[in-house]
Amino acid sequence: MDGHDGEDQKQSTADMSAFVQDLLQQMQSRFQAMSDSIVTKIDDMGSRINELEQSINDLKAEMGMEGSPSPLAPSKSNPDESKKEEGSA
Repeated sequence: MDGHDGEDQKQSTADMSAFVQDLLQQMQSRFQAMSDSIVTKIDDMGSRINELEQSINDLKAEMGMEGSPSPLAPSKSNPDESKKEEGSA
């Protein structure tokens, strides 16, 4: 081996090292972008779920269901009540 071959090999190794570093940097950037996107979507879903829960609670309050059974449904604690309604028709 003469000095020229050794120099070419060093340059080739340096080029390969730079290429690998650049590739790893690109991969890290893409993974970071995907991670940020996923976190943003999860936060958005959490906000939507909170809004949905609030809407459900508002609807329950409007219907008077907050902590009390529906006036249209027979009471589960008094099964005879549903039989009275059926017989009175």
